[in-house]
Amino acid sequence: MDHHRRQGAVLTVTIRTVAETGSTNADMLQLARSGVGEGLWLRAERQLGGRGRQGRAWVSPVGNFYGSTLVRVRASDPPPATLALVAAVTLDEVVRAYLGLSGADEALLIKWPNDLLIAGAKLSGILLERADDAVVLGIGVNLAHYPDDTDRAATSLAARGAGVDPADFAQTLAESYARWLGLWRGQGLAPVRARWIARAHRPGTALTARLADGTAVAGLFDGLGEDGALILRLADGAARVIHAGDVFLL
Repeated sequence: MDHHRRQGAVLTVTIRTVAETGSTNADMLQLARSGVGEGLWLRAERQLGGRGRQGRAWVSPVGNFYGSTLVRVRASDPPPATLALVAAVTLDEVVRAYLGLSGADEALLIKWPNDLLIAGAKLSGILLERADDAVVLGIGVNLAHYPDDTDRAATSLAARGAGVDPADFAQTLAESYARWLGLWRGQGLAPVRARWIARAHRPGTALTARLADGTAVAGLFDGLGEDGALILRLADGAARVIHAGDVFLL
């Protein structure tokens, strides 16, 4: 096990790395229940039981990034679900730096709530899970490899010409996340929401949201609610607020 500790902008960031585990999120959920504090990241070089949203398997070969951290929710914090937006803007910032992309480059986009797409292909996955007063945040990023047998196009940083070491990526990500978490906690959701909107698909983009009950809602992207919910403008002009669902760009 390799321990890397460094003072972050807001938190003291500690990264624990293991060669292999079932799921870094499952491990972090256990640590959360045992009382571990903020600032710890668990990184695995390989996962045997990685999970995506809605129980989907997350294939985890060596060379990509798999890591989890946690936030101890305070009464004064914005809604815990909005940590998905914090994770998205953090990942966007880090990936742009590795790819040398400016903030205005629309080759990289955030798709609600927190998927990163490069030229329409999925680069990463983010999973939030709750354990008492802790929100566990799991992030998987295709650094060296990407699956080619999924129902959605995927890509990797290597496929875009960026060779990135997972340990280096972990350190950069943890420090960037500490800074964004400090903004979210200190200034509220507004700065996070503003950055998210600036980096996401444009207003008027056609989207379909597949909801938990199996129904689908189609409309045009009309921004985010103050709580980070997706707002779709329907064909009849009505606004539909989506708090959870799978979103597809049309």
